[in-house]
Amino acid sequence: MLQAETLQLLCLTASSGVPLFSRGSSKQLPFSVIGSLNGVHMFGAGHGAQLSSCETDRGSRVVWGVFQDSLMLIAVSGSGGSSISQLQLRRLLENVWNCMVLVLGQDELSSIRNVERLKRELRSCYRLIDMLLERVNDEEGFMGDLTQCTDCLLPSHSGLLLQEAVDSFAQATESEFGCLLLNGRVARATEKWWSRLTPQEVVVLSVLVRSLADASSCDYPVFLPKGSPTVAIRLLSFQLLPGVHVCVLCGPKPSLHNASELISRFWSTLVENLRTCLEQAKRSSLPPSVSLRWDVQALLLINCDSRRALTVCPRVRVGAPAEDTPPLISTARRLELLRLFYVFAVTRYFTSQESTASDFAQGFTHVPVQCYLVTDELLMTCYFW
Repeated sequence: MLQAETLQLLCLTASSGVPLFSRGSSKQLPFSVIGSLNGVHMFGAGHGAQLSSCETDRGSRVVWGVFQDSLMLIAVSGSGGSSISQLQLRRLLENVWNCMVLVLGQDELSSIRNVERLKRELRSCYRLIDMLLERVNDEEGFMGDLTQCTDCLLPSHSGLLLQEAVDSFAQATESEFGCLLLNGRVARATEKWWSRLTPQEVVVLSVLVRSLADASSCDYPVFLPKGSPTVAIRLLSFQLLPGVHVCVLCGPKPSLHNASELISRFWSTLVENLRTCLEQAKRSSLPPSVSLRWDVQALLLINCDSRRALTVCPRVRVGAPAEDTPPLISTARRLELLRLFYVFAVTRYFTSQESTASDFAQGFTHVPVQCYLVTDELLMTCYFW
């Protein structure tokens, strides 16, 4: 029996079903349940059937994923977590795999030579995996793990100065890949960061930098899940202010010490600009010059070509009528509804955005451009153009 209010992630060897780790709810699933989840998947595979997901009559969901024919990841949400969609669980498995590749490399995961050794090495991924589990229903508005788009914000008038600093700093460190992160969101980046890295790689790199937030600087070997899954490159990250990090991907040079000496040269004159952008980022992903209608409670804006996204949850109403104005719904609830509506829209209407379209979309002979959903709390609208 799956317990209510659980979200658990299991990792097993694909061939023999040996458990490697379990993360998530403090009350772990019994070993018999883990064995059954693995056994039913293996039984289906033995009879030519691929079991990818299931849902119980009480609202629990299970999603399986096998990666490189080596590791099996299983995401389990109990009935109390019924607001977690199947698409979210599928994305969670993909992001967890990408995190493990980022830290350990694909070769280490696809060719298991010693199970006990792999268990020990996987512990270095726990912090990242826990952060991804927390993001499934977090209150910070990160959507990239679900949308597979880069979570961004738009700095205000100082955006050009910050772009010049990122480009110049990356060039000085002999790198074409540079990025400025504010509270985990990309504020500015070099052209190669946008064009050569996949959004999934940017998501896990951002999570990694946040996990190292206590360090003023770090030199971390990483494997890019798509671009360089078998050869490690270096991630240099520097904390400019609490919540503000500049990162570069580079080769053997420069050393961390030499790169850190460049920080004051390029960033010391921009401290106040960074503080202003950080304060803005705490309030919204939009610059102050952009205003929303007073009745907009949450907004997810996605550029489908560049795979960049902005998430906005206004903290106060601006320009609302003095009377009969309903209060803002809690931030957590608004973000939960935003995630659910995104899943609703892309799996039923805008199916070109997802490979996992539902049967519902098969009956359409036209291409939808808008959809609406009315609930007791909100009117939700999705536009595609």
